[in-house]
Amino acid sequence: MDMALGRWLSIAAPVRAALADGQPVVALESTVIAHGLPRPQNVDVARAMEAAVRAEGAVPATIALLDGRIVIGLSNAEIERLATEDGVLKASRRDLGAALARRATAATTVAGTLACAALVGIRVFATGGIGGAHRGAAQTFDISADLTELARAPIVTVCAGAKAILDLPLTLEYLETQSVPVIGLATDELPAFYSRTSNLPVPHRAETPQAVAAIALAQWQSGLGGGLLVTCPIPAEHAMPTAQMERAIGDALAQAQARGIRGSALTPFLLAQMSERTGGESIAANRALLLNNATWAARIAAALSAAALSAAAR
Repeated sequence: MDMALGRWLSIAAPVRAALADGQPVVALESTVIAHGLPRPQNVDVARAMEAAVRAEGAVPATIALLDGRIVIGLSNAEIERLATEDGVLKASRRDLGAALARRATAATTVAGTLACAALVGIRVFATGGIGGAHRGAAQTFDISADLTELARAPIVTVCAGAKAILDLPLTLEYLETQSVPVIGLATDELPAFYSRTSNLPVPHRAETPQAVAAIALAQWQSGLGGGLLVTCPIPAEHAMPTAQMERAIGDALAQAQARGIRGSALTPFLLAQMSERTGGESIAANRALLLNNATWAARIAAALSAAALSAAAR
């Protein structure tokens, strides 16, 4: 590792060993801990996601910024700190340098986590739902940096689609503009986060983790580079009716507009409003899709690792 880069990185021993040996590693974001879920569910879900990754034979690497360093693989104590400390920043890629210079405590978004994971060569990342084009983005240009980072980082991102509060058709259009392949895992439709369907077709479908790994390796080994987005529908028993979610989203958006909430504060506000308006059902659904995504990400990471080790042995 470059010595200058090493100054800013702290890699947990299990993650370092797995990367050195070519074993499967799955990056996990930390915004869901600090900003996405209420206490104490945030700690419970963070640990459950790590356990889901380990259950599939992969090593979890939850990422955040602590004391002027990018931490790749938080300890239990560091997860607790991130979940309970007041004033934790929300760091996208643009915020990383400033947060490091200030030695701030910062949770990484999808874009921030992808940027950090790419620094150390992690190839698979699990999140809940990616950011995207917000409703009204044609006028406001409110489009998440997640979409450009998905195109930049050579990582497979596993999610339940884009967050349902977004403009899903416009998000898909922007992903196409950024040349990000969107792959439905055993589905032809883009999942809508809390709901399994959106009536929006995805351009590619893969039935197994091995099929996803084959697509990723073909893209990277051919020199095309960039990232891939794999979308997994929420498990059916935890899915919520689309009509119910649209009503709750409409009410939450109206509240945000009335209060002048926008930018990076908008998504946490909307998710909190969704929880309130669904009697907590949205939090249970969020937990279920996060664990499902972590499981499939670990399987894809294992498939990538096996394929790479097999090629090296030839």
